[in-house]
Amino acid sequence: MTPTPSQAAALLRAAPIPAALREIAQILHDAGHEAVLVGGAVRDVLLGRTHGDWDLASSATPEEVQTLFKKTIPTGVAHGTVTVIHGRGDARILAEITTFRGEGRYDDGRRPSEVRFLRDLREDLARRDFTINAFAWNPIREIFTDCFDGLGDLGRGVIRAVGDPAQRFQEDGLRAMRAVRLCAVLEYRLDLDTAAAIGGALDVLDKVSRERVHVELFKLLAAARPILGLLPMAETGIWARVLAPLSFEEQSAAIEHVDRMPRDPVTRLARLLWPLRGERGTIEKIIDDLRPSRDERARVLALTNPALEPLARSHDPLLLRRTLAKLGRKYAADAAVVHASEWAQAVTIEEAIRGAPLAVGELAIGGDDLVREGLATPGPKLGKTLVDLLDWVLEDPRRNTVEQLLAHLRG
Repeated sequence: MTPTPSQAAALLRAAPIPAALREIAQILHDAGHEAVLVGGAVRDVLLGRTHGDWDLASSATPEEVQTLFKKTIPTGVAHGTVTVIHGRGDARILAEITTFRGEGRYDDGRRPSEVRFLRDLREDLARRDFTINAFAWNPIREIFTDCFDGLGDLGRGVIRAVGDPAQRFQEDGLRAMRAVRLCAVLEYRLDLDTAAAIGGALDVLDKVSRERVHVELFKLLAAARPILGLLPMAETGIWARVLAPLSFEEQSAAIEHVDRMPRDPVTRLARLLWPLRGERGTIEKIIDDLRPSRDERARVLALTNPALEPLARSHDPLLLRRTLAKLGRKYAADAAVVHASEWAQAVTIEEAIRGAPLAVGELAIGGDDLVREGLATPGPKLGKTLVDLLDWVLEDPRRNTVEQLLAHLRG
């Protein structure tokens, strides 16, 4: 049940706000400035969710903040943000304080070309992205502010832009990705006007750093119900800009499969890209544009290899073993998750590889054993012998014993 304003205030009053952060707010208050907690942490307290770092906004200008506190870092003074270092020992915190502000044109689709510092809280909240992120809590005066019916949208389970949605998305292209990510993470739906405005701002999304898009996409894919973000991502046109266009059938199948997979964004991304398996260059470009880690890149490329097609439908144990042996043990479990769309097929794969070696190193004997037994000499032929031996064992994993392997080579 969504809290009323008075209930929201009670929840925030009881929230575990760090003592050092309260002291910072008190110092600002005593100097005649307003100091409020804003953003996702306030929203998550109201939803009873685990929250991240607290964001503090103030009517104090960056220069006034720097004057009030001994230890500060000019994190982004031009955009109104100063980091204050406050407290002692384990209670010491680094708190970002951002001055209430209004903004001019956004030339790069991400940051304003000019910033106006304000003294009015409502004007500051009016520039925020979504109503459920436009709450403010004054921990000193214990005042809860909700100017745009964010509480109502929490109750309705709706992601709605503050004010004019077209303007909000033109200001910051990343807001489109953030909207669909919140749909998945909070299990909400997009407000119709907000969804309609995203299509007109896709060119602004194109300007956004792909690293930031990567963060939002992976948060979406790590959600319990990614389908709730992937569907609006497809419907608004975001999908085609961040990933690549797919047919309706391919896209629908991928989304439904991903929603049943474990909460691993890398394997889920691999499944979304699987329909493009015949276009390796396209997959590589999509992945590289997202600036992934080396491990993320390797996993996605391995799991979208066209050679893995038998995993989706084959019931031949030998073919399944040979397919996964080409991939290697490292990715075998992930491959089964990505390609077995039905539970029965996942069981078939598991039974096929149970107890089976999937690499030369998993054979009961190694190259040194063969040399010692006089069955091979060091060199390229030794490697070929072991590969042939692995393939023989894949036909029947029960053959993977020292005695049977040596007998096979001698025979």
